[in-house]
Amino acid sequence: MARLPSACCVMLLAAVLLVAAAAASAGDDTSGGGAAGIRQPSGGESYRGRKVGARTEVRDVEGDGEVQELGRFSVAEYNRRRTGSGGGGGGGRLEFARVVAAQRQVVSGLKYYLRVAAAAEEEAGAENGGGERVFDAVVVVKPWLESRTLLRFAPAVEK
Repeated sequence: MARLPSACCVMLLAAVLLVAAAAASAGDDTSGGGAAGIRQPSGGESYRGRKVGARTEVRDVEGDGEVQELGRFSVAEYNRRRTGSGGGGGGGRLEFARVVAAQRQVVSGLKYYLRVAAAAEEEAGAENGGGERVFDAVVVVKPWLESRTLLRFAPAVEK
């Protein structure tokens, strides 16, 4: 009779292990009810979240002081490079008006893609008020080095 209780204990232990294994495998479904709470896309699904290093739109560009300052910096740097290189060319110096659109990208620092409105200085004071043109600028900011670098400044291409 002593063998009967130990056989029952073994059977009971086996039943508990089967129930625990079934509960663990039920928690692996991708319906979001799993214990880990992390949902992995399967073969046919696409990842809808933001990708690391992707460009993101800057909201309220007109009210973003940092973005407007970077636009002002890009125009000043463009003017400095033109006068420093002795570059003639049409248009003369530019006068910053505003940044009209911006995107931000996390790289080794922050890379800003700016759409800057500016006018040639001689056109800025013209009575007809015309002369404002749009330029695309790319600026990299590395806050830990306290540096800003203008990578590109060119007339905007219509899209």
